[in-house]
Amino acid sequence: MAERSETAGVLPADADEFGRLVEAHRRDLVVLCYRFLGSVADAEDAAQETALRAWRGRDTFRGEAGVRTWLHRIATRTCLDAMERRGRRRMPAHVAGAADPAQPPAPPTNEVLWLEPLPDTYVAATSLDPAARYSMRESVSLAFTAALQLLPPRQRAVLLLRDVLCWRAAEAADVLGMTTSAVNSALNRARSTLHAADQAADQPASITDPADAADSRLLAAYLHAWEADDVDGLVTILREEVRLAMPPSPAWYRGRGAVAELLRRWVMPMGPFRMLPVGANLQPAFVLFAAGPDGTQQPIGVHVLTLAGGQVAAIDAFMDPAIAARFVSSS
Repeated sequence: MAERSETAGVLPADADEFGRLVEAHRRDLVVLCYRFLGSVADAEDAAQETALRAWRGRDTFRGEAGVRTWLHRIATRTCLDAMERRGRRRMPAHVAGAADPAQPPAPPTNEVLWLEPLPDTYVAATSLDPAARYSMRESVSLAFTAALQLLPPRQRAVLLLRDVLCWRAAEAADVLGMTTSAVNSALNRARSTLHAADQAADQPASITDPADAADSRLLAAYLHAWEADDVDGLVTILREEVRLAMPPSPAWYRGRGAVAELLRRWVMPMGPFRMLPVGANLQPAFVLFAAGPDGTQQPIGVHVLTLAGGQVAAIDAFMDPAIAARFVSSS
């Protein structure tokens, strides 16, 4: 998941020029902060705070490393401060057991900080070579981001700095105020936690290329099934062990039969629906629209899909109109 590539430079003394320099790195900073914080809004705030801290501390830049690394150091400390003030973000499977589809889904709750999806506009990877594109897709995938939130703040920071940004242990130790041996120990614990989370989730990471022809047909079938109220057609493209979650409801469902019953009994009667293809966390995604009080189609949620073996392995349906509107405005 390597991301390190830059050159050293000299910081401009003019405030406007400095602002333009930092702005050139803004999306990169937002992506890093999103990995830490699991929220686009929080990541935007942290990236802005990083820019302010960078301006105030510009005299600390010595040019031994590039501007990007210097900003990443500041962003890491900013995010650690933010994590001290906020709880960790979660997905429904981290909160409760699988729900009974015969019962109405649990109502939304604000008692849990929920993970949010990241619009692909923040991670335009079209200019990357295939290996780098694969690495980027792994490191911003929804499953990886959700697993990161299970880690204590410093373990999260160590894993991101070492395994994603490819910093040396001594560099990470310097930023985090740790010894090198403590960094290596924290990295081993973080890797073990992520491995255990992968095993418990029983879902493969979505690292297939959405541009693949077979996946394109699969996504077209998914869109058609939702817009045509075709639960039977949708079920045929779901993995037997498919998982569906609907934050901010804590309810989630496992298995093709449970998901089919949920859709028939509780979801599809709320339609008709329309879907807009988008991208989230470099995974295929759709904005879900339904008729509002005035009869016009309103964005009500975002479905982020995990694909595996020519089927849909997971559906993470973020049923928040504010999140949906963010994707519509960025599409």
